[in-house]
Amino acid sequence: MMTIPFAKRYKLVSILFVSALTGCASVNIDEALQKTNLDSSKFTNGQVVLAKSSDERDVLQGRAQELLAKNLNQSDAVQLALINSPAVQALIAQNWSEAASAAQAGRMSNPYFAFERMVTSPEIEFNRWFVFGLLDLITLPQRKGIADKRIEQAQLRLTTEIIDQVTLVRQAWVRAVAAEQSLKYADQVFRGAEASAELARRMEAVGNLNKITRARQQAFYADSATQFANAKQTSVSRREELVRALGLSEAQAKELKLPNRLPDLPKQPPNTEFIAQQAGVERLDIRLATVTLEAAAKAQGLNNITSFTDIELGFNRGTKFDSASGESTPKQGYEISIRLPIFDWGNMSRDAMNAQTLAAFNRLEGVTRNASSNLRETYSAYRTAYDISQHYRKEVIPVRKAIAEESQLRYNGMIIGVFELIADSRDQVSAVIAAINAQQQFWLTDAALQSSLIGRPTILQVPSVTGAGMLANPAGH
Repeated sequence: MMTIPFAKRYKLVSILFVSALTGCASVNIDEALQKTNLDSSKFTNGQVVLAKSSDERDVLQGRAQELLAKNLNQSDAVQLALINSPAVQALIAQNWSEAASAAQAGRMSNPYFAFERMVTSPEIEFNRWFVFGLLDLITLPQRKGIADKRIEQAQLRLTTEIIDQVTLVRQAWVRAVAAEQSLKYADQVFRGAEASAELARRMEAVGNLNKITRARQQAFYADSATQFANAKQTSVSRREELVRALGLSEAQAKELKLPNRLPDLPKQPPNTEFIAQQAGVERLDIRLATVTLEAAAKAQGLNNITSFTDIELGFNRGTKFDSASGESTPKQGYEISIRLPIFDWGNMSRDAMNAQTLAAFNRLEGVTRNASSNLRETYSAYRTAYDISQHYRKEVIPVRKAIAEESQLRYNGMIIGVFELIADSRDQVSAVIAAINAQQQFWLTDAALQSSLIGRPTILQVPSVTGAGMLANPAGH
């Protein structure tokens, strides 16, 4: 065994470990959250935080109560979810864990110390070993590069998952408000039908209304009651969906107050030129796929080395005592251990890494090719929903309102019967419900478009908007 002076060994070991320590990857969750807030500022408004202590949780709860003290608009709902939802906090904490694990993989394994005592009468021998993975040290820069890429992956994944949560909250808020708006209208229709049915019953009793006309009034009332009950259940379901998205406790859910109606449509939607410009902006899905490919390529390069063998370097300092003479003889040296690739040449491990790199390459290619298509489809759904909602607001509702008013005048003048009046009322009710549905669909597609623009495609089909389900048209009208 070759020996080297102790001072030189000490200097060598010191240099190796200082190099190892200074080259280690690390994670700072606060910096990661700042980066997420910067990348998704239009979604989060800088509100992504992680409460790491009870005091910090109390501060967030105080801010949540401030938001719950007023009617919750869509922007406030997003802020409330970010600071109040346990699911969002768990998502951030889980991402922190994944990033820390990625950083840990970029660090050196701990060395180990061994002590040996051998007795060969009349001699006693002591050996002390300090051993570490030489290959670990040699490949530290490559492993640090892989760890940095995986930390970057975790950072981008956190941002995309936060955007998913925000989109979920936005759409849940839209559904909840639209359901309450529909419920209020269904309540108005029900109360009007109830009063009309009661009047018809009294008129029939005094002989001023025939039986079939009274029955039609009663059928209209019965349909209205059914739709009112359905609207109440839908409102409860949508509200609870929003409560879950916001992560509200039972006490907080009781304080939740929503606006009476959805916001008005924007006066001018973004045009295709604006969308085309946004398509050129760096997207999160492409960035994530690119970083994934880079990490896979780096890991493949490292695996080409480590799959063949492993090398350990150990330093020894021992002492041999002679019991007969009372003399002691120091000794020192080093040892190199190499794992021989006899049974496993590591080809399967290299094949696995090659396949992962190839998969990452094709995934990046697929994301890049699909990005523009997804954005065009989402924008088409957005623009269609906008045009339909505007059509209801400017054309359908005014026409139905005018028909209903004219029918009422003609009924009062005994030009038409109650059957025609009820039929027109049904059509107006259906038109109003369809208009609310169209407005709801627009805001759902708006949330999907905002998510797609930043690189989280959310395909939302535009259903056929109709209010025919609200009240069946009698006699096929």
